[in-house]
Amino acid sequence: MSLIFDGSGTPIKATTAPKSGSGSGALVKDSDTPRFAADVIEASREVPVIVDFWSPSSPACATLTALLERLVTQRAGAVRLVKINIDSNRELAAQLRLQSVPTIYAFADGRPVDGFMGALPEAEVKAFIDRLTGNAGDVIDEALAQADALRDQGDIDSAFDIYQQVLEQDQANPRAMAGALRCRLAQGANDEVREVLNRLPPALAGHAEIIALKSVLDLAEQAEKAGPTAELRARIAADPADHQASIDLAVALFAAGDTEAAMDLLLESIRRDRAWNEEAARKQLLKFWEALGHTHPLTVGGRRKLSSILFS
Repeated sequence: MSLIFDGSGTPIKATTAPKSGSGSGALVKDSDTPRFAADVIEASREVPVIVDFWSPSSPACATLTALLERLVTQRAGAVRLVKINIDSNRELAAQLRLQSVPTIYAFADGRPVDGFMGALPEAEVKAFIDRLTGNAGDVIDEALAQADALRDQGDIDSAFDIYQQVLEQDQANPRAMAGALRCRLAQGANDEVREVLNRLPPALAGHAEIIALKSVLDLAEQAEKAGPTAELRARIAADPADHQASIDLAVALFAAGDTEAAMDLLLESIRRDRAWNEEAARKQLLKFWEALGHTHPLTVGGRRKLSSILFS
């Protein structure tokens, strides 16, 4: 199993799973008229084959092709993608009576079984592939759920191994990338994680999972500067209105995994003086929620508690 990080913290390509090329087993490949029968008709007797008829002059084709490549790769061999440039294969396009690009055909058992024209939304393209693969698309989701559970239980090494295996199949999977990086954070590799995040392409860096991870990293680095928790607790015991000590302790607790206690400290600080230091406690609480994710139960519950304080 190849690594997703090199010595400088840069993501590197895995080599164990075929993604594209000209070999008969490639998940994604280019083809042409002479090879159509072998690459599509015969190959579809083993697994379904999606044929992407495209033209370099069409921006819509480029967008759809990139989406198809990603979704097919995620299926880990349950379906293949064959790309055919109609500009250089006009005879084949005429035989198939293609009217426009992009045009997508699905072949199974040697014959066309489904298809569509135009660039559909991702959800519809996924549904199209799901019809071909049945439940195969659930394999990666199940693996990621297992990895998430292992990470939550503290089995970081096992979780990291699963995230890596998913990334070998789909290097652009945001959930797997975020999970692997969270494992590295748990192993103390903060600098490596920051380096990887700085090198991610914009399309991946903008996913909610990656944005949340950036917040986790910021909080981890903030916690390193918070000071010893015993001293912070002593300061709060001596002066419950020491809001800075409350915020610093909350950050330290959050980094240590005591999330609910961290949030309760901030909520108490807000209850005492919501405006202190330009609402510093509320702003810190928002960072916690961003790191957890907006649908996390503690985020949902925390929002209710904050609302009751602000509107009491």
